[in-house]
Amino acid sequence: MATPRTFAIRTFGCQMNEHDSERLAGIMVADGLERAENDADADVVIFNTCTIRENADLKLYSALGQLKAVKERRPEMQIAVGGCMAQKDRGEILERAGWVDVVFGTHNLASAPALLKRARSDGPQLEILDAPDPEANRDMAPALYAVRELPFAAWMTIQTGCDNTCAYCIVPSVRGEEISRPLDDLLEEASMLVGTGVSEITVLGQNVNSYGRDITKRGPLFARLLRALGEIEGLERIRFTSPHPKDLRPETIEAMAETRAVCPQLHLPLQSGSDRVLKAMRRGYTAERYMEKLSAARAALDDVAVTTDLIVGFPGETDAEFNESLEVIAAAEFDSAYTFIFSPRSGTRAADMVDEFIADDVVKDRFERLKQVLDRSALLKHQARVGLREEVLVEGPSRRNDAMLSGRTRQGKLIHFPVTSENLRAGSLAMVEVTHGAPYHLLGELSSVVRAPRHKVRIPLLSS
Repeated sequence: MATPRTFAIRTFGCQMNEHDSERLAGIMVADGLERAENDADADVVIFNTCTIRENADLKLYSALGQLKAVKERRPEMQIAVGGCMAQKDRGEILERAGWVDVVFGTHNLASAPALLKRARSDGPQLEILDAPDPEANRDMAPALYAVRELPFAAWMTIQTGCDNTCAYCIVPSVRGEEISRPLDDLLEEASMLVGTGVSEITVLGQNVNSYGRDITKRGPLFARLLRALGEIEGLERIRFTSPHPKDLRPETIEAMAETRAVCPQLHLPLQSGSDRVLKAMRRGYTAERYMEKLSAARAALDDVAVTTDLIVGFPGETDAEFNESLEVIAAAEFDSAYTFIFSPRSGTRAADMVDEFIADDVVKDRFERLKQVLDRSALLKHQARVGLREEVLVEGPSRRNDAMLSGRTRQGKLIHFPVTSENLRAGSLAMVEVTHGAPYHLLGELSSVVRAPRHKVRIPLLSS
């Protein structure tokens, strides 16, 4: 009996890419391959790429360069590159890295096994679709074939693509126009996930607030989706990312407040607190309008945690405008933030603003000043939670200390606490009393175990 071929997947980028990697892993397993312990031992290495920032490109070619010597020693090993960067660069990848066997894009994940087989006999394969293939994606059966890193938590993509025109963003070019999945399909997938032991689902989309706008003339269906998901028995936690502030509607806030399973967590990307910069970014809202929506959410949602995205160094931003941003950010009192240094991407409006690019030393200084404001806000938020008992979904051993477990509160906050029960396994629900608050995590003590894990099997996904 022949030994099964093995695969490894390396992931760069956002949650959408992470979920795509899970689905890719499921496709490979369904095709008869087994997971390898590391890249060097794998028969097939797949890079699922990102192209939001320039360093993602550099990381890919650096990783490909490191594998070149391995490929020379083991010519039967195959290397595939998929995802956003593959969609953007297409044949350039094969030109720059001739040892790559397969290149596929964002719209044809399901083609990966066939392309790999073809490459073994016919040489390097390039297949990039300009739009999704509905039949191929439907055949992927994402709920059944996804190989999840955490068996009790799952991603669920509700839409692909984006119809916004943010000046700095290349996503519409590589993911295409916004396409929503049918509501009934999503509810069926969620029910199947819960049936496999999943208790938490994170809904994914480039702009989840506009979900369904392309399939109905009555406006977005996102609030309706949240309520419908909340009725699925056994689904204990619902999260979502990312919404767009301009499309955050009152009915969505109401659905969050009235649906117990929806976690009190809101990711609301600000990007900048300067109205002129926001206009140059083509974000579609002002700082005042953003704060009004944030206030409405906080008024309706009890103890909600708010996170955000921020860009430092957008072309043309003056010192005064950056200070305006700091004032808005301080007033917003975010729980945490994803901060990015502007990276010009070819094909976007901002990439053409070369004359307005900001010097690296200025950007670095602003980045540090922004971090100070955000860390202070996060620390105060976490210190205010000391003494509270939090419901925690246990994720497993802490990376910082083997004698501790880590998990997430309903607000999505990372908490570490000592192991005091051998029966407290990953996927358990527990009550943990917060004893210490730091900027990026909480510490606590186990109070009680609410329930044992609902899942039975774990199949980890190799990623980075």
